[in-house]
Amino acid sequence: MKKNLFFLALTFFTLGSQSQALYFPPLTGNEWETTDPASLGWCIEHIDELLQYLEEKDSKAFILLKDGKIAIEAYFGSFTQDSLWYWASAGKTLTAFMVGLAQEQNHVSIGDSTSKYLGAGWTNCSPEQEGNITIWHQLTMTSGLDDGVPENHCTLDTCLNYLAESGTRWAYHNAPYTLLDELLKEATGQTLNSFVFQKLTQPTGISGAFIKLGYNNVFFSKPRSMARFGLLMLNRGNWDGNQVMADMDYFYAMITPSQTLNKSYGYLWWLNGQESFMLPGLQLVLPGPMFPNAPANMHTALGMNGQILNVVHDMNLVMLRLGNDPGAGPLSAGLNDSIWRRLKKVLCEPTFVSKPFGVFEQLKVFPNPAKDLVSVELPGQDFHLSIFTLTGKAVLQQFGFRESAAISIEHLPQGVYFLRLTNKQKQSITRKLVIRP
Repeated sequence: MKKNLFFLALTFFTLGSQSQALYFPPLTGNEWETTDPASLGWCIEHIDELLQYLEEKDSKAFILLKDGKIAIEAYFGSFTQDSLWYWASAGKTLTAFMVGLAQEQNHVSIGDSTSKYLGAGWTNCSPEQEGNITIWHQLTMTSGLDDGVPENHCTLDTCLNYLAESGTRWAYHNAPYTLLDELLKEATGQTLNSFVFQKLTQPTGISGAFIKLGYNNVFFSKPRSMARFGLLMLNRGNWDGNQVMADMDYFYAMITPSQTLNKSYGYLWWLNGQESFMLPGLQLVLPGPMFPNAPANMHTALGMNGQILNVVHDMNLVMLRLGNDPGAGPLSAGLNDSIWRRLKKVLCEPTFVSKPFGVFEQLKVFPNPAKDLVSVELPGQDFHLSIFTLTGKAVLQQFGFRESAAISIEHLPQGVYFLRLTNKQKQSITRKLVIRP
């Protein structure tokens, strides 16, 4: 087994000094500080078991960051830190980030009809059906377009057929997502790669490029560029003091449940720790969190053949795996959970909380439907509260509640909304709220 491992012993580290500011590598070059897993108090005797498993699953690269520093970095076979690899659908999260930047700079609004940018006739739907599809629906996989066509990656209008009203059905459909790339080009006046270079590469050092493969645009980069993106997400859109994404409403919407159909999906990010989840190709709602062996508040980028990027805020961890098909399904959700089963041994964590949002079990929202006032009870929790339209637009935000809140909604039009509560641990829960006349 060929493994290039980079461990640096920092003897002045103690277990009590793990709470610290994040480290950020320089924007250019290969310099990246490392930290010794033993100095972190980890159970280093389990590292070989983890790496052996990764090699058995035909991995190419594995990186684990702690506090921004490299704790474990391994490459397999002839692959090196300078080798290029594809992100597959894990790159959807990068596109979601760029849509947020485009909205922040007033190029788009995610509540806009997609036809505003792609023109009429981009689908095979009626004008009314097509006009109801928004950027928000593309971000949340709720376009209502038929994912059961023979080639659901096809972005031609003849492949984009009406199946359900937008916003009423969740389905992992690649084509509507891919068209976000063309939408960004039309909205910003730049190619997607140019937009990425200007707004992401220059302030963060995340290098790479989207390459057209068939109908898809696939991002290729070196492994450490993916790690940089994870670090940017870990620090909530801030790179070493530079707030790359200033719109925190959009940022948190990316990594919290975006709709109630698939509670484990944000804006093109997969979410752990929810009460249920759906998977590509299935119209089944499965109980429990997606990754029972992983931390509850983890959000994840997943791509074909096991391209994985995990971000865990409360542990200051970023983990990625790149490689060939491990034989674990289209998005390799099972592979990610199996890696975490071994990784938690390294972290000396015998179990993670598999039902992380148990803190929300006693949540009460009443009355619902509501007219002028809605009350929330959440025993034992500090939280802030947001109300969003079905297109993801925040129409109310209030902060600093303890255990209960009474919110005036008399200024909001009648209709269906999402009410989201977020606690101090950045765990969130979303409930549908109906406002009646």
